[in-house]
This record gives sequence, C-alpha cells and structure tokens, in this order.
Amino acid sequence: MSNVFYMPPVTLMGPNAIQSLGAELASKELKKALIVTDGVLVEVGLVSKLTDELTAHNLDYVIYDGVQPNPTEKNIEDGLTLLAQSNADFVISFGGGSSHDTAKGIALVAANGGHIRDYSKGVHLSKKPQLPLVTVNTTAGTASEMTVFAIITNQEDETKYPVVDKHFTPIIAVNDSELMVAMPKFLTATTGMDALTHAVEAYVSTAATPITDAAAIKAIELIVNNLEAVVANGQDREARDAMQYGEYLAGMAFSNASLGYVHSMAHQLGGVYDLSHGLCNAILLAEVSRFNAQQVPERFVDIAKAMGIDTAAMTQEQAVNAALEAIDALSEKVGTKQRLADLGVTEDKLAFMAQNALNDACSLTNPRKASLEEIINIFKARM
Repeated sequence: MSNVFYMPPVTLMGPNAIQSLGAELASKELKKALIVTDGVLVEVGLVSKLTDELTAHNLDYVIYDGVQPNPTEKNIEDGLTLLAQSNADFVISFGGGSSHDTAKGIALVAANGGHIRDYSKGVHLSKKPQLPLVTVNTTAGTASEMTVFAIITNQEDETKYPVVDKHFTPIIAVNDSELMVAMPKFLTATTGMDALTHAVEAYVSTAATPITDAAAIKAIELIVNNLEAVVANGQDREARDAMQYGEYLAGMAFSNASLGYVHSMAHQLGGVYDLSHGLCNAILLAEVSRFNAQQVPERFVDIAKAMGIDTAAMTQEQAVNAALEAIDALSEKVGTKQRLADLGVTEDKLAFMAQNALNDACSLTNPRKASLEEIINIFKARM
C-alpha cells in the first residue's frame, strides 16, 4: 500500500524567523494580504511584528481580527467578505490554531466556492488549490500552521468538525520561538498537552508509517523534556525553541497518520461547551490511551521509553501503566489535569457527544474500535 506525505514546501524556524518572511514573499509576486488573527494579538502589538515585515517589503495588507478561540463557520464567512472587499490576493494567518484554521477555511472556500461544511464530508474534497496561504505561528501546540487539518465549529447544532484537505498546506509556514515567549502559562500548558496528544495519537494510529513514527517519537521526547520548564518560565528560550520543534514534529506525524478518539471526543466538548481544545485533550489523553493500550500495548511501551522511563526491568503491562501514569503526572504538573464536571460538563450531554465523536473523521484511525457505551464511559471516567 502506498502512502502520501504532506507538509509545507518552506518552513522558517527558530528565533526571529519572521524577519526572513518578507524576502520570501517578495519573490512570489504577491501584492496584498488578508491577515487573519484575533483582537488580543492586535491589541498587545504582536501582529506589528508581521505588519512591519510586510511594509518593509512593500506588501499591502488588511486585517481581519474576529477569530474566536473555537473558530466558527461565521468567522470564515466574515473573513471571506473582507477578502472580497479588499481585493487581497493571499492570506496570512497569525496566531495559534484558531487563526490558522480560520485562514485555511477562507483560502479554500475563496478558491473553490461553496461553504466550508461542504468539504467536511470526506477527505481531500477540494478541486483546486486554495488561495496562497502563509501561516505565522505563535503557540507550540496545534501545529495547524503546517497540517492538512482545520477544526471548525457549527454554532447552530453545537458540533465541531474536522476538515481534512491536502490543499490546506501553506506555501510558507513560520515558527518563530520569539513570538511565543509572552504566551501565558495556562495557554503554554494546554497547547503543549495538545502537541503531546498529537504525537501519541499519531504513533498509535492505524495509518502510522515509519516516517510518522519517527516524527511522533521525537516529538514526545522533546515535549516531555521541555513542557514543564517552559510553563514554569516562559522566558526560557531553549525550552521554547525545543517546544516549537516538538509541536512541528507532532504536526508532521498527525497530519499524515491522522488522530483518534482523544481528538474526536475533544471536538465535541469544544462544540457543546466551548472549552479549550488543548485542555480537553489533556483531560482525555491518559484515559483514551488506557482504552487503546489493550489493542496496541507495544506502542505504549515505545511511548514510555520516549518519555524517559526505564522499562528494562518492566513487564509489558508495567511499562504501559508507567506511560499512562507519566502522561497524567505531566498534566497535573502543568495544571491541566482537571475534571470535566468542574468545567460545566453534564452527563445529559454525554450520549450526544459520544455519538458525534464516533462520527468524527478522527475516529477512523483509532487503533481500537469503541461502542457508544464505551465512549460514554471514557467521558464518565474523567467527570
């Protein structure tokens, strides 16, 4: 069976990488950017790092700053309206996953027409490449700056769904760790646990390959060795840099191997309760992993080793349990080991969310198939 591997043709990485973006763009005969971001990043002045670079290279821009934490279909529609009004010929996302996912939706629909929901009924459904997209990343978590995934919320029916399309891949991705040093502690923690979830789910995915395995294992190692340090001290440049590489590697892995039940369940929590995606992943990761380990225990032994656990004198079962305990321990140390009930989740919504989770595209590559009742029970275990 053949496999396809998707990633951006160009990625600028490391401290002050954004200072190389203008020259890259100037060589591509692009004229005006629609910058897709959120109001906070504009208010604190971080977006000026991008706009100054554009201005220095005679590139015009207009800013759409209406992106919400769980981006909605309306965010995409509003962005499309401004795109048409401004005559922008390319899109730049600036921020974390919400900005990138919104920008992907705008760029894809602008080129292909219809509604973003039209592209969620399968994978790789668009016929034409999206409008040129550049992604400037400010968090070490979602890896949406380089993946073929976008997660969109339909507020009308309280659902959150993935769109998977090869044309989502940007022409340039920018991971500048200097843009991440001011990230608040809790956002650093939740995005970091999101990245760890990407790596773990990609490693146990039924679509994993040797390439995605290598990326996932190295991502786990980097994240586990640096997340606690960067949460404790956001100015730790070495840890910030390591985390950006870890989240990018995790993105390489899951963009090509896909994910599993942690994400399909987290999407529902985001859709119904508007909860932080990274926090939901952190809460669910060990419990879903406990379920999956019954099918692929050897994979969790590898994960234990990547987390720095000495498994030499352990049985397979002991090594698996050590990995699960280490995941929960890390989550507790960085402040993301919380209970769903404390976040407002109620049992009357569990069946609804469980059914939608099973229908979520991320469930297709989970290594062990679950019944509706089993998904409900995983939710309950974290209540």
